[in-house]
Amino acid sequence: MAGSDEVENKAQGHNMNDHTMGQGWAHVHAGDADHDHDEFDSDGPLEENPLWIQDNVTLKSVGIDIGSSGTQIIFSKIHLRRLAEELTSRYYVVSRDTLFLSPVSLTPYSSETRIDDVALRKIVQDAYDAAGLEPGDIDAGAVILTGEALRRENAQGISAMLSEQGGDFVCATAGHHMESMLAAYGSGAAQASLDLGKRVLNIDIGGGTTKLGLLQKGQCITTAAFHVGGRLMVVDKDFRITRLDPAGKHHAKRAGFDWSLGDQVTSEQLDKVADGMAETVISALTARPMPHDVEHLYLTDPIQDFGDLGGIMFSGGVAEYVYDREPRDFGDMGKRVGSALRRKIDQGRFPWPMLPARECIRATALGASEYSVQLSGNTSYISNPGALLPRRNLQVIQPPIEFEEEIDSEAVGKAIISHRKAFEVEDSNIDIALAFHWKGMPAFDRIFALAKGIAMAMADHIEAKKPIYIMLDGDIAQTLGAVLREDCKILSEILVIDGVMLMDFDYIDLGKVRIPSYTVPVTIKSLVFSEDPRGPRSKERIHHVEMDAGHEHGHHHHGHGHSHDHGHHHSHAHDHAKGE
Repeated sequence: MAGSDEVENKAQGHNMNDHTMGQGWAHVHAGDADHDHDEFDSDGPLEENPLWIQDNVTLKSVGIDIGSSGTQIIFSKIHLRRLAEELTSRYYVVSRDTLFLSPVSLTPYSSETRIDDVALRKIVQDAYDAAGLEPGDIDAGAVILTGEALRRENAQGISAMLSEQGGDFVCATAGHHMESMLAAYGSGAAQASLDLGKRVLNIDIGGGTTKLGLLQKGQCITTAAFHVGGRLMVVDKDFRITRLDPAGKHHAKRAGFDWSLGDQVTSEQLDKVADGMAETVISALTARPMPHDVEHLYLTDPIQDFGDLGGIMFSGGVAEYVYDREPRDFGDMGKRVGSALRRKIDQGRFPWPMLPARECIRATALGASEYSVQLSGNTSYISNPGALLPRRNLQVIQPPIEFEEEIDSEAVGKAIISHRKAFEVEDSNIDIALAFHWKGMPAFDRIFALAKGIAMAMADHIEAKKPIYIMLDGDIAQTLGAVLREDCKILSEILVIDGVMLMDFDYIDLGKVRIPSYTVPVTIKSLVFSEDPRGPRSKERIHHVEMDAGHEHGHHHHGHGHSHDHGHHHSHAHDHAKGE
């Protein structure tokens, strides 16, 4: 390229085309450019850059779980190592230590409809102080509002406040479906379904709701929630009712009591209500057709048929009593309901065996965030880098699409729509990244069918001129982007990046386009479950520290002293630490 061409380019204004073919000539531009430069001392390849060779990273992360009854905070130290596999370079979590586990505090309310933000802020601040950490020390994290806490009028404000207070955050407010899935991964049910090769039903009984997650081959295939929980009713030491949720009043009525706040009751009466609640759980799962008064308690569509179940697992605060791990009574219905359920299980009232849970009350308190960085391949399609990048905390959903030889665009569209519904991201104001595991030939008709399905499912975004973000692990980004723009006539800004492995529960940050490598840094912040059941376990293991679970966590008082090794999931180029 001659010097005169360079002058001509500057005269026409600076744009991304200046850098195609990797010709990163020295140049100047005013204001905030829409890309970053890879700074090299020499013109050597990217892999020889000393920054690139920094293979080990340690990060501190936090998980804040605000449930209807309990609030807990977990700080972790995550060690990542870069493993260059195939053509992608990806940081994997190779180990995770719990730095600090807060006690489970009761979620503070200032009234029936409001969470007490001052008291909650103090609980979080106390946890940071006790852990000896500042918000600035935190590299990643998640705030999760679950169950009844989500319904409080200031839930959104609370979540925003905590993310500001906590450091640099992923902030997810989980709905019933999301929470059911999180609990099923956290309890160990997903892993059990993989190990047993059978379906497993996770039953997470919290303070306000019971969440069901049905798992098969490590995947959560369907979820539901109904109104049975351990803190729908609370009494003081004189057995006077100090909290009575509408659902708690309903359960009391079904047991023959018309109670109001302030009424004095007896221990026997509370046992009778708890027994009725345990019966409700049994009939919600086993009575078909379901009794009308039970169906009425569902907050979602019920799961009518569980298929061939290999076992059930309990999680949530009430599960501590089902598994007889917690002797204390907190003045609510938790101990009574849990004990009643355990009695009925021992009497054989459930047609399926009960499996041991790895985590009960802490199942949803996702250890914080996994954090990993990839650089996308250099075949991205980015319609307008300035408008699309950088982008923080984009939620990823991975619709379950099998790419057959012939792709059915209508089936693709339907799969995306139902997946958006399951993750409660139907609103066109919520930006999401669609992730696909592309398989098969990059033939035009197959790519066109995928594009048509995406256009159909994202019609609301397209109409609102919202950007469309697509992440692929195949090599079709440029073609798919061009087909969406030119053949499907989509006018929204479009970003399609390939060479990136993503899945449900991931959140991503997208950096500016890097010159001259013409790559986009993708930071992946996935919710960490104790072990990721989503990929088959690889034969290859990275043997790091063998950790005894009893030492690792103060709360393993029930003596499950077993060691973990930290494997990585070769097939998914994606890993979550084991051991929480």
